[in-house]
This record gives sequence, structure tokens and C-alpha cells, in this order.
Amino acid sequence: MRRFSVALAFVCGCLYAVSGGFEQVRAESFETKAPFAFLFDVETGSVLLDKSSTEKMPPSSMAKLMTMAVVFDMLKEGRLSITDEFLISEDAWRRGGAVSGGSTMFAELNSKIALSDLIPGVVVQSGNDASIAIAEGLAGTEEGFARLMNAKASEIGLTGSNFANATGLPDPNMYVTARDLAKLALYIINEHPEYYSYYGMPEFTWNKVRQRNRNPLLRMDIGADGLKTGYTEKAGYGLVGSAVQNGRRLVLVINGLNTMRDREEEARKLLLWGFRAFDKATLFDAGKTVGSVRVFGGATGRVGVVGKGDIHLLVPKGAQPDLRARIVYEGPVAAPIEKGARIASLRVYDGETLLLDSPLYAQEDVDVGPLHMRALDAALALVAQLWRQAF
Repeated sequence: MRRFSVALAFVCGCLYAVSGGFEQVRAESFETKAPFAFLFDVETGSVLLDKSSTEKMPPSSMAKLMTMAVVFDMLKEGRLSITDEFLISEDAWRRGGAVSGGSTMFAELNSKIALSDLIPGVVVQSGNDASIAIAEGLAGTEEGFARLMNAKASEIGLTGSNFANATGLPDPNMYVTARDLAKLALYIINEHPEYYSYYGMPEFTWNKVRQRNRNPLLRMDIGADGLKTGYTEKAGYGLVGSAVQNGRRLVLVINGLNTMRDREEEARKLLLWGFRAFDKATLFDAGKTVGSVRVFGGATGRVGVVGKGDIHLLVPKGAQPDLRARIVYEGPVAAPIEKGARIASLRVYDGETLLLDSPLYAQEDVDVGPLHMRALDAALALVAQLWRQAF
């Protein structure tokens, strides 16, 4: 474990917040054939590779991650049971079954299948029939289910995606970003560990048809345990994958590759590079005060801020970065403030490159201050506003 010290500056500005569990930014120059690529370390949130991660792209079957996120949430909330059965309608059978020519669970027309079997039908076999059956059973139509998918996307914080169906089959109104798919994968991993294990199933058999898991990473002995592949002619070959080595989890998204072999090779290469090419550095130990922010109308004028546990950063092996840091917040922060409330961010730079944007939390409670202090803070805020308007 390496340690670095950082010089801190305090900046009052818009609080930067990214949902989904990773908030640190690093874009290393590493060649990949994939037109879209995003690789990050889950523990530290360090982004190790970012190639067109916010550009819109067709999701193909990787959209089924959102289909399952909706299902897993309903199971967790008790609105759905693993034993509930779903009908394979004519539409599900025709557009998603064996007659469709696409990825299928080989479900029989008008059969009823328990959710416990439909889930691996979607996750392992990438069954379009299973996905449509779930959508129809939960929302009446795929269009109705797409509204549930988009509501969940908004809740998770997917800002560059729109879902039009449960399968990922081509639709002009269906698009995602690599960064959003990574957030979605992290959501499933963190929020639904009991169901995430489906993604590591090596195979699943239904209607006497045995199919191997389409994720090639699972057969590489590199610690992979999920998630989902995808392909359409327009999207190319894509993959959302995750692997763990020595307690470190990486999540990878690639898309737009020309062949299955390219997808397999690029995914393996990027994950191994991510595990081998970086060291973890500690910036602040758990509980250590990172700095303080101004308080408006409080019993005290400032409050200390800390990270949630240790604050780590991944740096390339052998590098000696010149680190500078800023505490950024929208402020002054109005009292009352609860201990543990997120009120700021720590941004760390190597030169002009942003390496980390990590949330900071109030170190203690701050009560509302007496009237004369609130009046003084209000006057100072008014002067600051007039100054900004003037310049």
C-alpha cells in the first residue's frame, strides 16, 4: 500500500455527484479495438479506462440487465415471488422463441414458467422469449415494462440511456452509454448479491436444450463471475463483465466489436491489465478529517468533513504523481446539518488530470445558530450574490 500526501484548497461551487457507486476519474492511454470501453475499480471507484463512455450506443442483449434489475427489486420488495408463473404468449414465442432465430430459452407456446426458471432463461441463455414473458406478466405489454425500466434507470442515475423493450432487440428509441451500463452492473452487484449469483451459472437447460452461459469470461480462470453479453448487427459484439482478484473487483463494459473473438480477447486483456498495472494509494485514513466547509446559519461557522472509510486512489505502478486536491461543495451549507450527511466532494488532480471525485460527509451535527448569526450569514450571502452578478 502506497501513501501520498495532498495539498488541499477549498472551492465553493456546485457539488459534483454521480450515482452508481463510482465517482473517480482516470483515463489511461491503453489501446483497445473496442469503440466503446469503460473499466473501473469498485472499491476505490477509480476509472482505469474511459473510451467514449458517455456516447450513446445500442445495448443489444445487455439491456436485459435492466430487465433483471426491475425483477430483482420487485423480489426484494416482496411485490414478486420466485415461484410466480408467467405465460409464454404467442408474441413472446413468435418474436423471442425458437421460430424467431434469435437468442431464446426455447419456451413452449402457451406454457407457464416459474420466475425461478425464467431468470436463468434471461441471464444465462439470453432468452428473448423469457424477457418478453416477464415484461408482459409485470406490465401487460413491453411498452409498459419499458416505462418501468426507464423509471428504474432514473432512480439508479443512468443519465444517458433510454429503454424501449425488455430484450435489447433493435429499436430506434433504445440506447445506452457504457458508463450507464457500468452503473447498472454495480447496482445489481451491490443491491442484489443473492440474485447476482445467477450470472455465474455455467449453463442452464430448459425444454431439454442445454445452453452454456454466453459470457466467455467465466471460462478464463481470471476471477470472472458475471454479467452479460450482447450482439446485434448495428451494435456489434458487446459485454458487461466483472471479475475479482485478491479482493479487488473490476467492472468492464465494451461494445461495438466486429467478432466474438475480438470481444473475448479485448475483455480478457483489459481486465488483466486493470488488475496488474495499478497500485492502491491511501490518501486519508477512515475517520481522519479531510478539511472543513462553511456553514450558513449554524451554531458554528464551519464543519469538518470525512470520507466513508479510507479514501483510496489507484495509480499506475511506479508513477509518482504530483497530487493536488480541492474540497468542492455548494455552499455555504445551510444548517441544520446531520452527522454523516453528504455535503461535499474531494477532487484530486495529477496536474490537470482529475483522478478522484469522492464524496465527503459531515463529521458532526450542526444545529441552527442564534438569530444574530443567521442575520450575519444572510448579509454575507447577499453580498456574495451581488458580487457574482456584477462580475
